[in-house]
Amino acid sequence: MARFVTTDIHGCAATLRHLVENVLRLRPTDELYLLGDYVNKGPDTKGVLDYLMQLPQQGYQVLCLRGNHDQDLLDAATGQGEVKWASDPDYHLTLQSFGVAQPSDIPAEYLRWLAALPFQHDLPDYTLVHAGFDFRQPPDKMRADHHTMMTIKQFTFDASRMQGRRLLHGHVPTPTAEVERHVRHQQESIGLDTGCVYRHNPELAHLAVLELESFQLTLQPNLENPYPIAVR
Repeated sequence: MARFVTTDIHGCAATLRHLVENVLRLRPTDELYLLGDYVNKGPDTKGVLDYLMQLPQQGYQVLCLRGNHDQDLLDAATGQGEVKWASDPDYHLTLQSFGVAQPSDIPAEYLRWLAALPFQHDLPDYTLVHAGFDFRQPPDKMRADHHTMMTIKQFTFDASRMQGRRLLHGHVPTPTAEVERHVRHQQESIGLDTGCVYRHNPELAHLAVLELESFQLTLQPNLENPYPIAVR
């Protein structure tokens, strides 16, 4: 059995599928963990959600956490937040992938899936979350502050809060060389967002996946057809 962790897919469905099927060659005995942000920015939000929703139905062990963009899309579709959450290209790419004119028209099955996503997950040896924790808070509040867990960009890691677990997160696009260095040094807190969706940035533009038993990092280049995206 292998355990894989990746994050921040952002509509890059073709890249995700290639990674899972042709690079990782995921087996039903393996475990795949995704740390959030499946939607927005990239070309095929619906395709990513379809794929992630289908994998468990096909017998694969997959756990998806909730990211801030997943929350933004859910809020927009249910009238709980801004209807338009980003730039025009970002907004329209997401809606076009569903074939709808506005967020409230997104089919209910996708909204139910997004609404059921957990905010964090503990393995015996790792804690998984989208962005991180505010370690300045008391332990009980730190683990209940869902907004911060999806959005924090900087924090000072406190190993005493992790009960011996290493922290894995995404959210902040980080150059591949820096992520490789953090993995090589086996840091206690590692961000795995290598900005796959930013296809114009050579230091980003990859999906990073970490295999937890071997601590081996795999970097999958963006394979999507061209789409409008700002340079990070």
